[in-house]
Amino acid sequence: MNKVLAIVGPTASGKTKLAVDIAEKYNGEVISADSRQVYKNIPVATAQPTEEDIKKVRHHFIGEIELTEEFNAGEFGIRGRKVIEEIFCRGMLPVISGGSGLYISSLIDGLFENNSKSKELRDELYKEYENKGEKYIYEKLRKADRETFEKIPPGKIRRVIRALEVFQLTGKKMSELQSEKSDIGFTTVQIGLMHERKSLYERINRRTDQMIENGLLEEVKRLFDSGMHYKKNYSLDTVGVKEVMKFLEGEYDFEKMKELIKQNSRRYAKRQMTWFRRDSRIKWINTEELSDEEIVKVTMKIFRETSGV
Repeated sequence: MNKVLAIVGPTASGKTKLAVDIAEKYNGEVISADSRQVYKNIPVATAQPTEEDIKKVRHHFIGEIELTEEFNAGEFGIRGRKVIEEIFCRGMLPVISGGSGLYISSLIDGLFENNSKSKELRDELYKEYENKGEKYIYEKLRKADRETFEKIPPGKIRRVIRALEVFQLTGKKMSELQSEKSDIGFTTVQIGLMHERKSLYERINRRTDQMIENGLLEEVKRLFDSGMHYKKNYSLDTVGVKEVMKFLEGEYDFEKMKELIKQNSRRYAKRQMTWFRRDSRIKWINTEELSDEEIVKVTMKIFRETSGV
């Protein structure tokens, strides 16, 4: 069976560079498994690969979806597997790179592809949330599907609404539907990039400073001035964009904005690691003492020696 390489880990851990280095050296194409990099017009905020990286190797799911469009993990899984098939047909190696655990699971495990959707029902559920609050809507999900409820952290209202939408349309819990695995047609070797906490936090801080130097404020201001906002556009409900928009609204000053981006990025990294630690299939590499070239060699050694099952 064909074998796919997936490079996972928290934000700022070096996934993008490793994926590009491997794809360039081993005749591969990169598939971004990131819930925000897929959107257009926010390359700085989402730390998309550089133009130079994109010229080196072919990338998929980078800046492909309009900010006003809806896109979710289930759709990503379906489209992503078609892309993987095409990459294999070209005789290339598919290299998945991403920190969105749900997107990676959808792609390599075929989780939850039920297409039951109802805008009317979704709007009703959002009205319930607006009128009765977050606690009410979470409790509603807990009663309907406790297993899914326990996987969704506070503040992830969109995921709660989606789970309730599915339950009310199908009569089935999302957790039940997610257990219905698809015939994937390939195996995946997952490599996780591990850093000491202090080192990872320093990388996050440096990345934040670099994003601001690269034009983060200007990028977000263009969207803000055009009437787009994280409160009404799900694609913009992300670290970096939210803090800048609050700064533009005068909620806090520049230094406070910068510190909050760093702080919220660190919190996001913790949530990512909580997700990935649950997956025993991931082979972790401690990259602290390794050069970039050594990381590539260790990754490919594990990839060749692992069945992917």
